[in-house]
Amino acid sequence: MYRSGVETLNHHHLFHFWTVVREGGVTRASEKLNVSQPTVSGQLRELQEALGEKLLVRSGRTVVLTDVGRTVYRYADEIFALGRELQEAVKGRVTHPARLAVGVTMVVPKLVAYQMLEPALQLPEPIQLDCVQERLERLVAELAIYSLDVVLADTPAPPAVKVRAYSHLLGDCAVSIFGTESLAAAHRRRFPRSLDGAPFLLPSGDSGLRLSLEDWFRKQDVRPRVVGNFEDSALIDAFGLAGAGLFAMPSAIENEVRRQYRVRLVGRLDTVRQRFYAITVERTVRNPAVIAISERARALFA
Repeated sequence: MYRSGVETLNHHHLFHFWTVVREGGVTRASEKLNVSQPTVSGQLRELQEALGEKLLVRSGRTVVLTDVGRTVYRYADEIFALGRELQEAVKGRVTHPARLAVGVTMVVPKLVAYQMLEPALQLPEPIQLDCVQERLERLVAELAIYSLDVVLADTPAPPAVKVRAYSHLLGDCAVSIFGTESLAAAHRRRFPRSLDGAPFLLPSGDSGLRLSLEDWFRKQDVRPRVVGNFEDSALIDAFGLAGAGLFAMPSAIENEVRRQYRVRLVGRLDTVRQRFYAITVERTVRNPAVIAISERARALFA
């Protein structure tokens, strides 16, 4: 039966090769490893036969790496460095922070994402936060292969994605409508009827906020003039700040929006609710950082 080189590569052979290079020769390597010189030479020979390449050549009383040998040595050095790191991790002596990989759907406002994620950075054990933005379907797929620890979204995991994932409702809140000073002044009177014909910036696709707003518009017989549809909430913010149209944000961060973006509140749609979810592969969340995120979110939307 054919066996690939990866399957036949013996790490014991590789370790002997790595030690020979580090010690500068077979004699010193055999002393370091407390084995005979023929044993070390035999290990080198078997490694070279398995790879089908010459790794070392003799130069006087020493050995010199070939071009292929230099490549193999670099990989061997990384392999054994990772091995040492693995042992330290198991023994709890790793000095670098643990990693928390978070996926955030593009429609979730950046201010909301920060408010929810910030407690994870305040845990007693330091963590390194790795955040990625993508469409929900892609993030859930990454979650399924454990590339992510949690996904923050404004809708549950879509049923069409055949992945075992659990959508934990973090809370919901009303929606506030904002605009530049001139736009807000023009549409504050007779709100919310004033939204009829008003320039409006909407999240695109089937985001929870988009569906809730469209449902409210239909029930109230309000037809805003849609200036643009945006997949990324940051683009809505940028166009809104430039005065291109009115835009909706969660009422839970109303004060932060007014302070940071220097826009004006037009009014609140108390019956329009935006929900937020933490999606995980666990039915019961156990990760301390994800628990901290969930608790902050529930306090934010209380």
